Amino acid sequence: MANVTSRLNPAIWPATARTDSKSGELSLGGISATELMERFGTPVFILDETDFRARAVKFRSAVEKIFGPTAKVYYASKAFTSIATAKWLAEDGVNLDVCTGGELAVALAAKFPTNRIELHGNNKSIAEIEEAIEVGVRFIVADSLIELDRINSIAGSLGKKQSVLLRLTPGISAHTHESIATAHEDVKFGFSIASGAAMLAAVTALNAEHINLEGVHCHIGSQIFDETGHILAVERLVKFIADVKKNQGATLHHLDFGGGFGIAYVDSDDPMDIESVLTRIHAALTEQCAKYEIEIPSIAIEPGRAIAGPAMVTLYQVGTVKDVLLEDGKTRTYISVDGGMSDNIRPALYGAEYSALVANRSSNAPTTDSRVVGKHCESGDIVIRQIALPSDIVPGDILAIPATGAYGRSMASNYNHILRPPVVVVRDGSARIIIRREKISDLLALEEG
Repeated sequence: MANVTSRLNPAIWPATARTDSKSGELSLGGISATELMERFGTPVFILDETDFRARAVKFRSAVEKIFGPTAKVYYASKAFTSIATAKWLAEDGVNLDVCTGGELAVALAAKFPTNRIELHGNNKSIAEIEEAIEVGVRFIVADSLIELDRINSIAGSLGKKQSVLLRLTPGISAHTHESIATAHEDVKFGFSIASGAAMLAAVTALNAEHINLEGVHCHIGSQIFDETGHILAVERLVKFIADVKKNQGATLHHLDFGGGFGIAYVDSDDPMDIESVLTRIHAALTEQCAKYEIEIPSIAIEPGRAIAGPAMVTLYQVGTVKDVLLEDGKTRTYISVDGGMSDNIRPALYGAEYSALVANRSSNAPTTDSRVVGKHCESGDIVIRQIALPSDIVPGDILAIPATGAYGRSMASNYNHILRPPVVVVRDGSARIIIRREKISDLLALEEG
């Protein structure tokens, strides 16, 4: 008789994550952690295709249900992108947001429909703008007057007229880490509404021969658990749209209020229900449009983390375990794994917190105050600063860290010349590599000496 399996917290773990009631072993997509390690090595990013696609479709369905059929979801590629995921998104009716030529290259390699792509970024190169216009992206989100001039000039030289959104700064301090708050005044992104820079940008774009100004955009930050900031941003953007119509006689038909919807990394995190959040934002949008007597613009949002984050798990193998005596006389167990800040920089950058699970077996041992660290030559190379883990963890055990789909592989580096891990997709008992593990030859191929 088969062992009963238990589903883990669905707010943190992928939909198919299970633990075997007898052995305690973790399985993802119907494949055990031990088998995944034996086949693909560690560290390894395991991406649950079913979970990723279900989250993307849930966003698309919710947006269309609440804001109407013209509403769009643009997946934020910066969270994690690959040819495989771009193909899934294309099939599932989700659009794509890219912010570099590299991200655009992945989309083009996936043959993603270019009229469903928008190009972002605060310092797009001339080459990036030129390629975006040549291939026919739906929008370029302009971030400065210099960019507007570049877009107009390049579109003219190509005999085209490019649709543009203005990235606006609505002057909102989102309740998140300073490094990922993006809508207050003292920030590198966009045109400030309060200072008048936004209106100047609108006038400039409206007067540009080869630009079609279609709407406005903002992004208030990332990992946000309260819709208040989004609602305030929508209110200020609607007022701006109304001011443009009043002062310039132009109607802006498109409003993109970005993403930033938080996800759970630990059990105490409480993510917002997306339908409830969007319903409240829709109510605010409708009220504000009625207040200023303007038509309701078509809406777009840009989730990235909220789709990719919970869909991926990182598997590490434990290399060493040692107890460290602290100044207060207590002991902390340091558990070193075979990855670290090169495959997950977020704890070092933001003080981000994660959960962990011994993935290859069960344990009845008492827990102990533990710190999960990487193998890099940095004291700050910490994966989890403090967590209670079984006291019998030994070298060779597998640690699974959930919710690593966003800004793990996408921000990975070769610090200490560590090779970046592969990404393996699991689904219905099968597994395949979509991004291979780097090789030493990949590192040496860059050497010209």
